[in-house]
Amino acid sequence: MKQVILLAFAILSGTICTYSQTMKEWRDSLDVINKQLANNPSSTDLLLCKAAVNLQLLNWDDAIDACRKVLDNDNSNLSALFYRAYANNSLRRYDLAKNDYERLVSMAPDNLEARLGLAYTYVKLERQRDALDQLNNLVEMHPDSSIVYAARAELEKDMEQYDIALFDFDEALKRDPANRECTISKVEILLMRNRRREAKEALDKAVSSGVPRGLLLEWYDKCKE
Repeated sequence: MKQVILLAFAILSGTICTYSQTMKEWRDSLDVINKQLANNPSSTDLLLCKAAVNLQLLNWDDAIDACRKVLDNDNSNLSALFYRAYANNSLRRYDLAKNDYERLVSMAPDNLEARLGLAYTYVKLERQRDALDQLNNLVEMHPDSSIVYAARAELEKDMEQYDIALFDFDEALKRDPANRECTISKVEILLMRNRRREAKEALDKAVSSGVPRGLLLEWYDKCKE
């Protein structure tokens, strides 16, 4: 679930930022944004860009400060709420993150990224049942999404609900057969239950779907043990 949340802020944002790849490019982008903000300090687009770039640079407090400025002028800005929640999660301020995610979900009930973020935050707060409720809602709202099935399966796995988790991993893999992480999680459960033949079949299916066999050699070896 964490990997999904790491990418979700980029999906949600409708800002004018141009996303780079290297840390130097991110720092250069931040310099440009700061110069533009000097001339237009209340620009929502620029402040959201500044928040997004600071998230990439792991400057959590700076991202939160940029979001605060946006929310001071527009307390229902979805991107600012999401960015701030993400940054607070990264600082382990889970209650603060929860507040922003819950507010965001109340305004955009079918938003996939917001509910995933809220579910993740509930897990960190050891509120697994609340997290599961969020993921159940997501499956109903987004039945074609492999992401939501995979996220629910991971939580069910952590809750030791293995049969249900296997079902959800299968649903995720139906929609994304080359998902290596889902395959490995499924294989882990099968091996735990001494179902080695099924585990190898799952690995073979992933390879036939495009996952390089070399990335799964460790798990093939475990099937032989």
